[in-house]
Amino acid sequence: MPVPEDMIFFIDMGRCIGCQACVQGCSECDTHRGQSMIQLDYVDRARSTQTVPVICMHCESPTCAEVCPADAIKRTEDGVVQTARKTHCIACNNCVLACPFGIPKMNTEMRLMMKCDMCYDRTSAGKKPMCATVCPSQALFFGTREEIERLRPRSAPVNRFRFGEQSITTKVQMMVPREEMPEHVDVTAAMHEPPQGQNILLDLLMSGINEEAAP
Repeated sequence: MPVPEDMIFFIDMGRCIGCQACVQGCSECDTHRGQSMIQLDYVDRARSTQTVPVICMHCESPTCAEVCPADAIKRTEDGVVQTARKTHCIACNNCVLACPFGIPKMNTEMRLMMKCDMCYDRTSAGKKPMCATVCPSQALFFGTREEIERLRPRSAPVNRFRFGEQSITTKVQMMVPREEMPEHVDVTAAMHEPPQGQNILLDLLMSGINEEAAP
C-alpha cells in the first residue's frame, strides 16, 4: 500500500530539544535491524546546545539514486526514497558523497548503505514513522497540512531548497516563520549566517561578569 497522499512529514527544527527519543525510536522500527537511521546534529556546539534532527528529505529527483552504479536505491511511486537493496548495494559510497543533505550512511560491517525510509513498513500501512510517534516536542510531525496549519499558525512549510545553482524539491517539508516565508531555503547562504540570539547571549554573560567585578 502507498503512503496516503494527504499525510506529510514536517520538520520544525526550532522545536528540537535534543532528547534523542527519535534516535532510539528509529532503531526499533521493524525493518531497521536495530540500526537508527536518524541523527541529531548540533547547530553551533561551541556556543549553543541547540540540536536539529536529520532525516532523509526524500527528494523528487534523488541524487543518491542517480549516482548509484548498481541501481540499488529506488524511489517508490508515492515519493519515498528507499534504503539500498542489500542484494544490489556494492558499498561504493557514491550516494554518501552525492547527497546534498548528507543523509546516506555506509554500514561498513554490513557493506550496505542504510538511511531513513520514512518507516515505510508503518507509513504505507497508515501509521506514523517511529521518530514522529515518540517526539515529545513534535519537532518531527507526520500528518495533514490542515493539522500543521492549525497547530503552527505562525509557521509555514517549505519543500524547496537551493544549493548554489541547484534547486531540490523534497517530499519532507520544513517549517519556517510564516512572516519570513521564502520561496525556497538557500542552504548555501544559510551556512554563513550567524546563529540567532548569539550576540544577546554574549551581552548577558558580559554584563553579569561586569557586575560581579564592580566594587
